[in-house]
Amino acid sequence: MTRLLRLASLLIVALTLAVPLGLPARAFETAATSAWVYDITTKTVLLDKNGDIPEPPASMSKLMTINMLFEALTDGRVTNETTFSVSPLAVSFTAAGGSTMYLQESDRPTVAELIQGMVVNSGNDATVVVAEGLAGSEAAFAAQMNERAKAIGLQQSNFANASGWPDPAQRMSMRDLGLLGAHLIETFPELYPVFSQTEYNYKGRAPANANNRNPLLKLNIGADGLKTGHTEEAGYGMVGSVKQGERRIIFAFNGLTTDKQRADEAERITSWAFRQFTLKTVIKAGARVAEADVFMGSAAKVGLVPATDLRLLLPALSQGGIAAEVVYTGPLQAPIAKGTKLADLVIHIPDMPDAHVDLIAESDVQQAGFLARLLTAAEQLRGHYLSGV
Repeated sequence: MTRLLRLASLLIVALTLAVPLGLPARAFETAATSAWVYDITTKTVLLDKNGDIPEPPASMSKLMTINMLFEALTDGRVTNETTFSVSPLAVSFTAAGGSTMYLQESDRPTVAELIQGMVVNSGNDATVVVAEGLAGSEAAFAAQMNERAKAIGLQQSNFANASGWPDPAQRMSMRDLGLLGAHLIETFPELYPVFSQTEYNYKGRAPANANNRNPLLKLNIGADGLKTGHTEEAGYGMVGSVKQGERRIIFAFNGLTTDKQRADEAERITSWAFRQFTLKTVIKAGARVAEADVFMGSAAKVGLVPATDLRLLLPALSQGGIAAEVVYTGPLQAPIAKGTKLADLVIHIPDMPDAHVDLIAESDVQQAGFLARLLTAAEQLRGHYLSGV
C-alpha cells in the first residue's frame, strides 16, 4: 500500500470565480526616489518603487527607537512614570539645530513625556535619553536596535544611532519602514494613538514649529500616524497611515525636495489607494470552490472550502472575472477530518500580487471498508501491471 501512496502527484485545477474584476488600477507615478504602499487590511502591496533599497531614513528611523521603548513598557522594564536622566550628549542636539523637545541636564523626563517628545516633537534629544536610559549608551542601544530589527522581519535596515542623525551606517528601506509602522499599529494598539497627537510642549519651552509635522493629521481623512523625516542627504520623507472604513493603508516614501511636496504626495497617495481599489467578498466561508479526489475513502471526492470569508482588494472598475487555481497533492488519502487544510487557492489579479488562501475539507471522509479497499488496491495493481509499471 505504501508503494501506491507514492503515486500521488501535484494537481492543479483551473477555475474562474464568478466575481467582477476591475480594470487594472491606474499606475501611481511618484516623484519620490522610493516608495512603498501597503493595504494592511488585506496584506496587499499596492505600490513598490525601489522599496527594498536601503536609504538614509532621517527621523523616520525614530520609529525603531519608539518601538524599543514600547517593548520595554509592554514587558514591564519601565512604566509611563519611570524617569530618565539627561546627558550632555542629549542636550547637545538642541544646539546642533535638529529637532528637539528642549531638554536640559537638570530635567528628569518620564517615559510618557519622552514618547511625546519623540513622536510629536521628533526630539533627537529625547531619543538619546531613551537610548542611554535603556541600554547605557547610544552605541549599545543601536546594537540592540539592529538585533530587534532582524527579529521583527526588517531585512534592509541598519542603525548606528537612535535619532536618525546622518550617518553612513544609518539605513532603512521603504518596505522596512512601512512594515515597522504596521508592526507598531498591530502590536501596540493601546500605545499607538500618541501618533495622532498634534501638539506637545515640554515645560513650555517648545515653539509652535516643534509640533507634529505630519501633514495629513489636520485633513480629517482618517490619518493617525506615523513619522516624517528630513535631512539634506535623505530629502523629505514620510511614513503615514490612514484608516477609512474597514481599510487601513500604510505608506513610506523618501527623496522629495520640499515639505510642501511631501504633504501633497502623502495626500495623493492616500486618495489613490482608497479610490482606485475596493474591498470585496469573493467567496463566502464554507462555499465549495472545488472537489478533490480521495483515495480509499468512503466517498470518491471531498469538497474544498475556505474557512472564512475570502475578501480581496480589487481594482475599483468592474469587468470580467478572476482567474484562480486550486493546487493540492492528490489523490488525498482517507480518512480526512472536516476542517483539515487540503489545498491552496491561488488567485491571479492583473497588476497585483497573487492571493493565496487555504482550502479545508468541507466534510469528514471515512476510510473505506475492508472489501472496498481490497478491490481498489487490486484495481490499482492491475492498472500498473498492464501499463508496465
